[in-house]
Amino acid sequence: MNQRAHPAPTGTARVPAQSRSEESAREAPAFPAGPPAARGEHTHSERPIPQPRPAVQRASVRGQILDALRTALVSGELAPGEVYSAPALGERFGVSATPVREAMQQLAQEGAVEVVPNRGFRVVERGARELAELAEVRALIEVPVLLRLARSVPAERWAALRPLAEESVRAAATGCRATYAEADRAFHRAVLALAGNEQLVQIAEDLHRRALPLRGARAELMADAAEHATLLEALIAGELDAVRRLVAGHFAAAG
Repeated sequence: MNQRAHPAPTGTARVPAQSRSEESAREAPAFPAGPPAARGEHTHSERPIPQPRPAVQRASVRGQILDALRTALVSGELAPGEVYSAPALGERFGVSATPVREAMQQLAQEGAVEVVPNRGFRVVERGARELAELAEVRALIEVPVLLRLARSVPAERWAALRPLAEESVRAAATGCRATYAEADRAFHRAVLALAGNEQLVQIAEDLHRRALPLRGARAELMADAAEHATLLEALIAGELDAVRRLVAGHFAAAG
């Protein structure tokens, strides 16, 4: 198998090594044998009672791997067009191939990578046209909702989102695309959550992830984050014309 060598990811995208208990948990039977039945008991028709298993630890490792891979995708440590195998990535993160493969399957469902049979996973390359199309779809979904919310949500609820807007500005100031992507997603998620439609939030978040890896230098990230704060102040003031203009411009810039 031709596998290009890549340097280990840097920054915070590190995952603790799996413990031996996590490896043994994966090999344990679904229903471990319980204590022997007492004499006189009829157990042949009873379903065995599942015993507690350390599956939570494995799920935790898988979740950490997924977060680490997302960070690596946004930061560019996993390069678009390159193919990565689960065993090689497992070595980089200090875990077995299984949680890596499961995390990559999740990323494949999200459209961030694609499966390459007998080789691994290729990071999806998104051209300018595809990114523009994703921005247009996000605008079609989010803009009408936000304008509707602008007419009905009281100012104090918008004001409660100020910390998220400020956090996006701080994240942009670091120049780290992965850090900013998470802060940007959190702000948009909180805004859409005011509509009370969980399906809407999930679809919008999926589109946001598909638009990654996020492009742009620190100055561009700062400009994008500043729009969050400006938009929020217009919503607090109830300036609908300004809200309409800012929202349209925000998504146009994203494309």
